[in-house]
Amino acid sequence: MDYPALERAARRGESAELVRHAASELQQVVNGHRVLRAVRHPLGFVCLPVLREGADGVCVHVFGPTDPILTDHQVHSHSWDLISTVLYGRLDNRRMGVADGAAEPTHRVFEVLSRPTGVDELRPTRRLVRCVPGPRQTSYRGQTYALPAGEFHTTVVPDGRPTATLVLGRTLPGRADLSLGPLRAPGHRVVRRMCDAAQTARIAQAALRRIHEPEPPCAG
Repeated sequence: MDYPALERAARRGESAELVRHAASELQQVVNGHRVLRAVRHPLGFVCLPVLREGADGVCVHVFGPTDPILTDHQVHSHSWDLISTVLYGRLDNRRMGVADGAAEPTHRVFEVLSRPTGVDELRPTRRLVRCVPGPRQTSYRGQTYALPAGEFHTTVVPDGRPTATLVLGRTLPGRADLSLGPLRAPGHRVVRRMCDAAQTARIAQAALRRIHEPEPPCAG
């Protein structure tokens, strides 16, 4: 897998090439030619990690009604630059305005430490901020959006419609994964649940089928 080539294709808006690549990876999972395990993320999606190579990573994220959000820390920022292409469905990204030193802070910043065991430890920091919702961007099938490392945001799938994205990420040195939580909330842990081989294959098969289906018209 050539990460730089995928990144160039994403930045050029070559969605057909990216969809073709995602479909090929999913087909290999279905056929048993790729050994990987899907992970149920606390933010309400399933992640199929198709590449982990140094600072670079490629995943297919699958959103569906059976994957509930398991944390109230939904506003977050990544330690990595994100470029994401919608394979089917649609999703909303809302960027958040986060200001330090506010007279009336609304949130505390938490550092998210992800363990190899699948446990995410959310540690409260001394940083208090005021968070104000910013602009919302809706992306549809074939569209690509980017979020730089450190950009606080939240992602929502409208109406719970099945949606999947091909996500490219490049980790930046010296950055941390962060989330916003209540001012007086203690630290806590959330668990990323690993799927078995059969569950992973079913998730990949369902995503592959939807990639090849025509997109249903938007309601209203």
